[in-house]
Amino acid sequence: MEATATAARALARRLLPGPWTRTRLLKEAAVGVQLAGSCVLIQLNTDHGLLPTVLSTLAVLVLGLLRMAFPATVLVIAGALNGGIVDGATPLLVVASWSAGWRIERPRNAVAAFAATFAVQTALTVHTNPWVFSLARDAAFVSVYFVGVAVVPALIGRYRAQRRMLLLTLHKHNSQLLRERELIAGQARLRERHRIAQDMHDSLGHQLALIAVHTGALQVDPTLSDRQREAVGVLRDASGLAMHELRDVVGLLRDDTQDVRADRAELHGVAHVDAVVDASRAAGATVELRRFGRARPLGTAGDQVAYRVVQEGLTNIHKHAPGAPVTVTLRYEPDSLLVEVANGPADDAARAAAGSAVSGGAGLRGLEERAGRVGGMLHHGPASGGGFRLAAVLPYGEEDGAYGGASGGTDGGAGAPADATFVAAEGDFRRQTGVGALGDGGPVIDRSQLSEEYNAVMSTRKNTAIGCAAVCVIVVVGGLALLGWGAMKLFEEVDKATISEDTYRRIELGSSLDDVESRLPEGSDLMTGEYESEGPAIPKGATCRHFMSSATKENLEKELVYRFCFREGKLVEKQSFEVKL
Repeated sequence: MEATATAARALARRLLPGPWTRTRLLKEAAVGVQLAGSCVLIQLNTDHGLLPTVLSTLAVLVLGLLRMAFPATVLVIAGALNGGIVDGATPLLVVASWSAGWRIERPRNAVAAFAATFAVQTALTVHTNPWVFSLARDAAFVSVYFVGVAVVPALIGRYRAQRRMLLLTLHKHNSQLLRERELIAGQARLRERHRIAQDMHDSLGHQLALIAVHTGALQVDPTLSDRQREAVGVLRDASGLAMHELRDVVGLLRDDTQDVRADRAELHGVAHVDAVVDASRAAGATVELRRFGRARPLGTAGDQVAYRVVQEGLTNIHKHAPGAPVTVTLRYEPDSLLVEVANGPADDAARAAAGSAVSGGAGLRGLEERAGRVGGMLHHGPASGGGFRLAAVLPYGEEDGAYGGASGGTDGGAGAPADATFVAAEGDFRRQTGVGALGDGGPVIDRSQLSEEYNAVMSTRKNTAIGCAAVCVIVVVGGLALLGWGAMKLFEEVDKATISEDTYRRIELGSSLDDVESRLPEGSDLMTGEYESEGPAIPKGATCRHFMSSATKENLEKELVYRFCFREGKLVEKQSFEVKL
């Protein structure tokens, strides 16, 4: 049973290839209604009866469904039906030709299928239409007809298929090129990070190692007092901590995984602010640490930014305002953590003793970028009572960028909650950048510049599409021109084969052949050849000429025919009779 169901499903997939999306179902339904409707209307109009109409309609519907699975076979059968077997099969031939142009990929197969269809349709047309007299002229008419209802739809279908293939190929190549450029950009960033890590290790690592060795030796100098030995110990601990942090940063630059970044970021967070404050106090600074509100967790990157704000603030105070009182504040607001490092006016004597400090402002700019990446903001500037103030607002959350600070507008508060905490009256949101991983600026890709490979592929495919479109235009224009020429010739043949009733009455029996021919048009075997076997019997030994009436027909199913019969150069009979069309 299961094997039978599997075989049935396989057969259904073969006969009705997918995918069957909602759009395709609607299209197939519309095509089926059009095919069935046209077939029913034409069949009923020609009085074929109910049963032939039902059978013809079912055959057209089945062939319409099978045209995607068997395009060549359905095309040949549609040509045969349109040749005279089934009235109203022209829409089926148009649809089958379009599907064949779309589905048959090899040109030789398509040419063979359409040649076979043309041969079958022409043969059946000649066989089922007794009015055909001139085979050459009728073949020309059938050729023009076949071009209009079969070749042109096939070319349109082929053009759409090649256009779809072109777009898919371009999309595939474009995606591949972008992936390659992302890989190249990632490798370039990785090489640059390795270079920076090596330079930091070779320069800063060496200097910090020397500081640690010399302070270690100085700490055991017996000539130092206890206070001096304690200060040297603080310096040694600071250099050791700096070496550990440098090792972490170098490892972070050398490692390109996010997991290692997160693990190392946990080494320095809000929980380690006490250690930084204690180190500054040991160095002789007066630092007060304040906490307000219920502690809440920050994201991994946000936690590290809070630590770096305190560290940078205390470092700048040691360099630029030695001896000034310092206040470090951690305020847990409802929506974010406020980290603030503020100092009072500096001691002039201590500043003179410390000398001028080297500063490039890179630390504060780096903090602004860090705060912006996690959805926060940073403010720094002179305090109202003298001194300097550094403050940051960092959102809560387990994931970086949960606050969505990158959506902030240029007005300083667009995109922020109504109760958001601000560290300055204006300008802070303007310095925020897009949300992303800390230290990762994203791949550097210039999508506006396409590579030579992409341009070459695009040029080749574009030329193919242009060539197909040009052939389609040439065929359509040629077909229309040929159709116009055929219509003009048809009108000429009609003029040659029609006479008025007055002309028929004026011609008298016994008139000479030359006199009668001077009054009659040239005649057309194409239009009147089928009437040779119609009407009364032809007089023995006479040759007859047939003409159609130019009078307006009251009955479209019948044609009035005039016949003139000659024998021995004299008009021996003239007859008028009606034939059924």
